[in-house]
Amino acid sequence: MSGAIAIGIGVLVGIGLFVPFVAISYRRRGRLSPVRLLMWLAALIYFWAIWTYTLLPLPEPSSIRCVGAITDPMSVVRDVQQALAAPGNPLTHPGILQLAFNVLLFVPLGFFLRVLGGRGVITALLVGLGLSLFIETTQLTGVWGIYPCAYRFFDVGDLMTNTTGALLGSLFGLVVPRAHRGLSRAADAGMPRPVTRGRRALAMICDGLGFFLVSATLGVGMQLFLEYVVRDRTAVLDGTLSELVGTGGAGAFWLATILATGRSVGDLAVELRYDGARMPQPVARLLRWVGGVAGVSTIGLIGGIAVPLTSAAMFVACVMFFFTRRGRGLPGILSGQYLTDARSPR
Repeated sequence: MSGAIAIGIGVLVGIGLFVPFVAISYRRRGRLSPVRLLMWLAALIYFWAIWTYTLLPLPEPSSIRCVGAITDPMSVVRDVQQALAAPGNPLTHPGILQLAFNVLLFVPLGFFLRVLGGRGVITALLVGLGLSLFIETTQLTGVWGIYPCAYRFFDVGDLMTNTTGALLGSLFGLVVPRAHRGLSRAADAGMPRPVTRGRRALAMICDGLGFFLVSATLGVGMQLFLEYVVRDRTAVLDGTLSELVGTGGAGAFWLATILATGRSVGDLAVELRYDGARMPQPVARLLRWVGGVAGVSTIGLIGGIAVPLTSAAMFVACVMFFFTRRGRGLPGILSGQYLTDARSPR
C-alpha cells in the first residue's frame, strides 16, 4: 500500500515539475534525454517511498506499543552471528534479510546522488547518514511528538547499514559514463539543433500541462478565497467564478509571455522561436497566442463559446500540427511565421 502511495505522489510531483525539468534540460544539455527523465521520475518515487516506508501506516494512538532504542553498534554483528549459528540457510534468516533490506534501501540514494547530482562517496556518506538519522529520530520521537512515545525502534545498526547502502550506490553509479552524470552544462548545450516535429510536440505538451496547472492553481485559490474569506457557499458550489479566474488568469499570463518574448511557455522550455512575420510583431504575437492552447481555452471560456466549438477549435489545432512544416501548427499559420531554434542567429 505504501509503495502505491509513493508511486502516486512521485508521479504527481513529477507532473508538476515536468515543465521546469524540460527547460533546465534544454539549457544544460541542449535537449531532453528520455533516460534522464525516467531517472528523475524514479528518484522522485524513491524519495517518497523512503517517507512512506518510514511513516506509514500511521497506527491508532490507542493501539501503539511503546518501544525503546537499540544504541549498541555491535547489534549488527550479533544479528549476523545468530543467523550463521541458526539451522538452515543463513541467507533466509530474518536477521540477514533485515540487514540486506536496510542496505538496499539506501543504494538508490547514493546512485542518484552520483548520476543525477554528480556527487561522490563523501556526499553519499554524509547524506546517507543524515537522512537515516532523521528517519530514526522521527521514529524515536513518535513522529516528532504526534504520538506519546516511540512505536518503532531507534536502531544505531540501521544508521550503519543505511549509510553503507548509500556508499555502495555511489560506487555503482560509476558504471554510468561521466558525460551522462551530474548537473554540469554540456559543451554543445548552446548550439542550435534541428527543429523536429517531436520537439514541437514537446512544446505543446509543456504548454498544455503548464496551462492546466496554472489555471487549476488559480481556480483552487479562488475557491478557497470564496470559502474562507468571502464565505459565499453558493459561489463555491457554482464554480463559474473560479473557472473564469483560473482560465482567464492563466490565459493572461500566457498572453503576456508571448507579447513580451514572442514565445509561449512551451517554446521557451524547448528553445523554439517563431520568425518571419509579415505583419507587425504585436499582431503576429497576438495571433500566435490565439492559435495556441491558452488562447483557444481562454477565448472559448470567457467569450461564452460553447464547449463543442472550443473542442472543435482544439481539434483543428492538433490536426494542423501534423499537416504543417515542423509542426508549426495553427499558431504558425495565423501569424504567418515559421519555427526555428531559438539559439540560432536571427
